[in-house]
Amino acid sequence: MESNNSQLQFFQHIKSILPDHISFVDEIAGLLNISNDSAYRRIRAEKHISLDEMQKLASHFRISIDQFLHLQSDSYIFSGDLSGPGQLGFEKWLESVLKQLTLISSFSHRHLYYLAKDIPIMDQFMIPELLAFKSFLWRRSILQYDDMKGMKFSLEDADPGHQEMARKIVDAYLKVPTTEIWNLESINSTIRQIEFYREANMFVNEEEVKKIYLGLLRLLDHLEQQAETGLKFRPGHPSSTATSEYHLFWNDLVTADNTLLAEMDLKKITFLNHSVINYIYTTDIKFNTFMHDNMQNLVKRSTQLSKVGEKERYQFFNRLRDKMKLAARL
Repeated sequence: MESNNSQLQFFQHIKSILPDHISFVDEIAGLLNISNDSAYRRIRAEKHISLDEMQKLASHFRISIDQFLHLQSDSYIFSGDLSGPGQLGFEKWLESVLKQLTLISSFSHRHLYYLAKDIPIMDQFMIPELLAFKSFLWRRSILQYDDMKGMKFSLEDADPGHQEMARKIVDAYLKVPTTEIWNLESINSTIRQIEFYREANMFVNEEEVKKIYLGLLRLLDHLEQQAETGLKFRPGHPSSTATSEYHLFWNDLVTADNTLLAEMDLKKITFLNHSVINYIYTTDIKFNTFMHDNMQNLVKRSTQLSKVGEKERYQFFNRLRDKMKLAARL
């Protein structure tokens, strides 16, 4: 390292990444295959860390070392698996989402910011009909499962395993206070997907279409209830069961892109959505500081719908429901 101070900052950043229940020293010693005493001496900068050791730690924790070497760089390190034809399947994708949310929920201070181009998937997973439809659509049309060619959607074919994974994902999500920034376009993607399948005759019958739209209507009603109380809870459950705050904002000034920023104690992670369901993420301090400032700026320029703004909240959700009912012909 360039200096003892840089080495200290390097290890301090790694420590900030780890949840409280994981031993920092044990983690470093195990990764470098050294004793705890040797790990302590490196952490305290009493012994210089080698470039090989630094590379191993940086690779494992997915961090950029440029900032610690005082290098000027416009590059950022992102990580992420790829789900697609011939790549990882839907089940592995569900596992990765659960893994990230479980990690986030394990920190004492935690918060999610979601810039919603689409209805956030964790919200959709609260409704079994929406989960079943999205699971089918992503596997058949996006991941292109060979055994699903020619299949039509039916709720009777919903995978119980997917429902169980979605329940776990929602459980983890409900533990994390959240700020969602929506606009009136956030519902469009889901409506377009339903209508594409309807026009392409990919539902077994019209009754299935109606059930999906009624599930979407239940979700909108529930999210309006969450916004009114400022709390996150499962549909059909009382708000008294909530453990986390829910902040909802309306912003029609910018086009959202499904960016998600997670705060975890002193650490931040940005998740960028791509290729429909995939995401990449980074722990780069400079990038995440920029994204956090950008999220705060958007919040300041948005209309708050949670707890306050009753008139605006009523108008917002009614316009979403009207848009959905027009498409659904309900």
